[in-house]
Amino acid sequence: MRVYLLSVGERMPGWMAQGFAEYRKRLAPWLPLELREIRPLRGKALAPEQSKIREAEALLAALPREGWVIALDGRGSAWSSEQLAERLAAWRMGGRDVYLLVGGAEGLHASVLARAQTCWSLGPLTLPHMLVRVLVAEQLYRAASLLAGHPYHRG
Repeated sequence: MRVYLLSVGERMPGWMAQGFAEYRKRLAPWLPLELREIRPLRGKALAPEQSKIREAEALLAALPREGWVIALDGRGSAWSSEQLAERLAAWRMGGRDVYLLVGGAEGLHASVLARAQTCWSLGPLTLPHMLVRVLVAEQLYRAASLLAGHPYHRG
């Protein structure tokens, strides 16, 4: 099983890219994590809703037919680290790849939310989309370390 983080946006600031790379490296022995950047589609010629629709089309086009699709959305369910570990164990048992979807500045279009099997909220705060990548990588590492009995998690 692999996890793919499909995220609208390009070129993380250096410190965010370093943070993501660090957790991706730590996670590698337990769970391969791959980042796929989706070019943001916005501009003066496009209304925000049009940008959201075009980004949704690009996200959906990047998904295979099979796989577990999780949309990161503030209206989704908040999971504790332990609950994420339980879900990770279930995903592994299912044997399908996991696709985590992060929208652009306008968020995720309803078509993307409809395609997802579930929606995961990182909490009620509005977070920079690039920072979400780092937080997701860290939480996946934490969940995998919990399953492996590694002492990283002390919650």
